[in-house]
Amino acid sequence: MLTLDLTNEPRWHELAPGVRVQLRPLTTALMVATRSDPEVEAVPDATSDETRALIFAKALARRAVLAWEGVGDAGGNIIDPSPATIDALLDIWPIFEAFQLVYVSKGLLLEQEKNVSAPSPTGPSVGATATARPARRPAKTARRGKTNP
Repeated sequence: MLTLDLTNEPRWHELAPGVRVQLRPLTTALMVATRSDPEVEAVPDATSDETRALIFAKALARRAVLAWEGVGDAGGNIIDPSPATIDALLDIWPIFEAFQLVYVSKGLLLEQEKNVSAPSPTGPSVGATATARPARRPAKTARRGKTNP
């Protein structure tokens, strides 16, 4: 069952021990805005899926991150989220993976649910691909045996 969160409130997510980020809800508006991000749109067709994922995640995070805890500069001073610091945070592999897992994948899992086993429009095998070769000639009819009373 799909559970709707009608509050649409930002939530805190732990990305690493001691590192939490407050994120906007992953809404359609946020995803559409991210897809229209100039950096996302400028990605060349030959770009690898991994690079595309990183560019998209950074663009999404720049829109979604409202606040964070446990993030500082090289001198140990607490820093606020900004486009540059959000990008730098996602350049840390475990943080990127956690962001993908706890935030992005939840939206993608919902997208996958609708594609699991949709019924075929005119029967279960309409979209199936044949795997057996066609018979060379029709099969002979089986002989009828005598039946015992």
